[in-house]
Amino acid sequence: MQHIIEQYNSVNPVEVKNWFHAGKISDFPTDGGACVKYESRQIAVFHFNRIAKWYACQNLCPHKLEMVLSRGMTGDDQGIPKVACPMHKKTFSLEDGNNLNGDDYKIAVYPVKIEDENVYIGFS
Repeated sequence: MQHIIEQYNSVNPVEVKNWFHAGKISDFPTDGGACVKYESRQIAVFHFNRIAKWYACQNLCPHKLEMVLSRGMTGDDQGIPKVACPMHKKTFSLEDGNNLNGDDYKIAVYPVKIEDENVYIGFS
C-alpha cells in the first residue's frame, strides 16, 4: 500500500481568502500545541503565551512523514519561535517554516488571528 502525502504551501497573510474557525482560545494549551483538521489537512496550532503570539503550521513532520508536530516542543532559536519534532528533534521556524538545523526539510506555515476569544487560521 502506497501512502500519498500532500505537499502544502505556506500562506502569506495577504493571500488569505478564507479564515477557518479553529476553536476558542480556551481549547488550546498555553505555551503548547494542539491539532485541528481543515479539509484534508492536519494543522498544528501553537499559543506562545509568554510573547502573546499564535502560530499555525502543517502537523506533518516532513522528515519522518508522521502527524506529530502539534506534540512537539516549542521554544525559540535566537528569537525565532520554533517547534521541535518529537520524533527526531529537528526544529522548524514557526514564522517562515524553515528548518533551523540546516536541512532541506521545510514546513508550511499559516497566519493566525484572534477575534472575540476565537482562533482563526488563514488559508488561500
